[in-house]
Amino acid sequence: MLRTPDSFVSLLTAQDHAAPRCLVFLGDSLLVQEADLAFPGLASMGTAMGPFLPVGMLDGHYHQCTWVGADYQPAPGLVFRRLRSLFGSINDELVAVAGRAYQIAEWARTHRFCGACGSPTKHVPGERCARCPACGHSAYPRISPAMMVLIRNGDAILLARHTNSPTRFFTALAGFLEAGESIEDAVHREVFEEVGLRVRNVQYFGSQPWPFPHSLMIAFTADYVSGTIRVDESEIAEAGWFGPDDPFPSVPPLGLSIAGHLIQAHRPTR
Repeated sequence: MLRTPDSFVSLLTAQDHAAPRCLVFLGDSLLVQEADLAFPGLASMGTAMGPFLPVGMLDGHYHQCTWVGADYQPAPGLVFRRLRSLFGSINDELVAVAGRAYQIAEWARTHRFCGACGSPTKHVPGERCARCPACGHSAYPRISPAMMVLIRNGDAILLARHTNSPTRFFTALAGFLEAGESIEDAVHREVFEEVGLRVRNVQYFGSQPWPFPHSLMIAFTADYVSGTIRVDESEIAEAGWFGPDDPFPSVPPLGLSIAGHLIQAHRPTR
């Protein structure tokens, strides 16, 4: 499951290292060495770039990040790869660091100017903060909490295929929190809106960062109380109960997504 390595040390102040690992983003694509998908160093980039923002230390290596525009031309031997495409292709710990770096770089790219008055912002030393020198407005990296819930009904669980899912997997219900909601409020609201059911006994399962571009997935289980499945077709293509005697649909695999772990932990068996 995608998570920050225990040995990772987050840094808010740029470090002076002879050979930093550089995470350079063009949209949601990461610059890597074509031969081995490693993060390049400054010497291999062939052009001056930056400013770089500190990310952190992992196993003695300093990681820093920045972003570039569409006119940037990679040096020979370097290519841009979609961050999602690196899942399973490079070490999971490096994927987690890259995900963190992407959120920092995307925050820096989208907060070059003040959202209140439009003036250029400046980064505050020692903080992950972009502050406007004209009006004082401060902007921190955005984190968007989203709930995920697996509903249990006796020995069956509810799985749904989301309308816009590129994988066509059946998975747990999920949705973003609205302003003023607790996570539990969001669970009850999303379940009723998406499939027309009422639930109780909402229990925490786990959480993970999901940097596409800045989500925090918070997973729960809940028990069915009442209602008949009635899908919101704008969100859900189909949904149903799956018990131990039912053919089980294709679901997210164990790996970087918490969804696969949530379903596997509660998969009906005899």
